[in-house]
Amino acid sequence: MNHELIRLENLTMEFEGTRILDNLNLTIENGKFLTLLGPSGCGKTTTLRIIGGFLTPSSGTVLFDGKPINDIPAYKRQINTVFQNYALFPHLDVYDNIAFGLRISRLKEDEIDRRVTEMLRVVSLKGFENRSVASLSGGQQQRVAIARALVNRPKVLLLDEPLGALDLRLRKDMQNELKRIQQEIGITFIYVTHDQEEALSMSDTVVVMDSGRIQQVGTPEDIYNEPANAYVADFIGESNILDGTMLEDYKIRFFGRTFDCLDKGFTPNEPVDVVIRPEDVDIVDPSEGRLCGTVTNVTFKGVHYDTIVNFSGFKWLIQTTDFHPEGSRIGIRLNPDDIHVMHKSEYSGMFGDYSSYSAEYDEIAVAEESEEE
Repeated sequence: MNHELIRLENLTMEFEGTRILDNLNLTIENGKFLTLLGPSGCGKTTTLRIIGGFLTPSSGTVLFDGKPINDIPAYKRQINTVFQNYALFPHLDVYDNIAFGLRISRLKEDEIDRRVTEMLRVVSLKGFENRSVASLSGGQQQRVAIARALVNRPKVLLLDEPLGALDLRLRKDMQNELKRIQQEIGITFIYVTHDQEEALSMSDTVVVMDSGRIQQVGTPEDIYNEPANAYVADFIGESNILDGTMLEDYKIRFFGRTFDCLDKGFTPNEPVDVVIRPEDVDIVDPSEGRLCGTVTNVTFKGVHYDTIVNFSGFKWLIQTTDFHPEGSRIGIRLNPDDIHVMHKSEYSGMFGDYSSYSAEYDEIAVAEESEEE
């Protein structure tokens, strides 16, 4: 049964007059794979280091199993950390690297052997016991570091950008491996990355951060399909973000058109941000489109074409398996579940080629309002 394991209450961190964390509140459930996601400087590593006991917050409380642990040093917490540089002991072989912490705890050799052997199996390094760590690949060194951290049976494993030094192919393999290990061991993993794909593919819960504040907490599907604001929509995946007006529940107006959507609970005629994912746009014949535009750029991406379409100065990215050459006229159609409506925020209008609605968009009336009642 999942229960609350860690709670961060009103965490603030200031360093030389700069606020790194700004009144952060977060609950982390036992047995989950939670990822802190955001760009450099957003506060994710600082949050991780506070949980681990390597930093003390300027104010606020860290609770572990309901008890404050602010004053408990890192080595006494039931938390271990895997760093990006692995920090393995080069003079010890794989077995002795993994056994190191158990020997410090003065466990009996047969118990050490049992635990190390089990860990070698979990991280797929059986048979590598006597290898020098210097002879291992980056991915194998990574596994040794994880085994060494897990062999002490912590309740939480902290991972600070651990795949950053690996090449792309190995990163993908290790993402799958980490998820498998977490599910097999069943303890809480708290992972820090700036890589959105990594966060989406591995996590049960994603925490999107910016400027020391949490922007959204949710499952990967929630974060991608229902971003809380323009920052999250822009940071997670590709997006077309534009200004709209929420006329009433389930009715949104943008580009001089009224569309059906699945959103509700906004004030009538509230100005909003609208996000439309590039893969959700259906390209149709111009005569059938609610909007019509001209293709200005096409890039082949293997599975699909990234197609840039100019709607009278506002450029959309559309991802499609059909090739539409530069200069061609196309129409687009949107279904209600393709349109995601967000409240305006401090991030509105900050990202990409997103323009504010203005009279010039009346030019888009190339597409007839034939579908409107």
